[in-house]
Amino acid sequence: MVSTTLRRIVSPCWKPSVEGENSSRGGVGNGRVDGLLWYEDSGEHVAGEFSMAVIQANNLLEDHSQLESGPISSFKSGPHGTFVGIYDGHGGPETARFINKHLFSHIKKFTTENHGMSADVINKAFLATEEDFLNRVKEQFETKPQIASVGSCCLVGIICSGLLYIANAGDSRVVLGRLEKAFKEVKAVQLSSEHNASFESVREELRSFHPDDPQIVVLRHNVWRVKGIIQISRSIGDAYLKKPEFNREPLLPKFRVPNSFEKPILQAEPAISVQKLRPEDQFLIFASDGLWEHLSNQEAVNIVNTCPRNGIARRLIKAALREAAKKREMRYSDLKKIDRGVRRHFHDDITVIVLFLDFHLISNGSSCRPLVSIRGGA
Repeated sequence: MVSTTLRRIVSPCWKPSVEGENSSRGGVGNGRVDGLLWYEDSGEHVAGEFSMAVIQANNLLEDHSQLESGPISSFKSGPHGTFVGIYDGHGGPETARFINKHLFSHIKKFTTENHGMSADVINKAFLATEEDFLNRVKEQFETKPQIASVGSCCLVGIICSGLLYIANAGDSRVVLGRLEKAFKEVKAVQLSSEHNASFESVREELRSFHPDDPQIVVLRHNVWRVKGIIQISRSIGDAYLKKPEFNREPLLPKFRVPNSFEKPILQAEPAISVQKLRPEDQFLIFASDGLWEHLSNQEAVNIVNTCPRNGIARRLIKAALREAAKKREMRYSDLKKIDRGVRRHFHDDITVIVLFLDFHLISNGSSCRPLVSIRGGA
């Protein structure tokens, strides 16, 4: 049951309809919409099958995402692969939306120039996207200063030529489900590390980058924050923490740091790993931190491993929302009735993309699969 206090908070935003009752279909590849839920239950990508889902909690959806499958250079004869992007925005949707429109184009451009995929290609694409967005901030700062305080985490996965590339800036996460044949179990293997000041290693990294700033990380209300403002240490956007020219009026005082700075406080450069995919690698779960706040890596892997593939991303979101409701001592059915905005008091926007891996397709480098270009929540 919902407590009296919670009912008083949410009653003005109570909705008579429930997510899942009435869905509307967009165009082909545009997914379905059920209230605050968007989903594409199943589809094929170059290396297997996929499932996607997004649940909105904020007034404006700050999570954006995409899946591209087919040529990953400017030429159809070039390498084929699957690209996944999870862009978890903060302060507004502008940066995440910008990344969703431009990052993959940079990936294709640099893959073409490099005559193939590489970690350097991905790094260049991240930094080019960052530069483009900061230029947009510069153009709009005087009339729309708030854009300097908007940013986004950026998690990317690329499957190409039998290799898996993972690039991350921020605190989204990707987890691999790997079959342990000796135990006949599918184990969770986390493939990304979060750039969040709650981790001692991240605080040490920040202190090493800024040895002359004793306030580079500050503990406030039992939460570690960079400059006492933000938890993540890497992002695209957040111009006010990248360039001192934006650390001034007309930006609101709450976003300005007390002292000027010479080098960026936050980084846009991603942490990148490359590994060869193996026959025992079953699936990948890409998700914004909203999912991982409520499910452990192994819990998520167990759900994907034991449930039907069709709609599995939706099932993961449902499991996370059930946990969110349980933590607030309310029924899941009541949580679903709460509208966006107020919903953010109970959980974050959540984006999930599950890629199932077919090793036969991966090893043969199949390019005859259907081309896919889909944006989550669109």
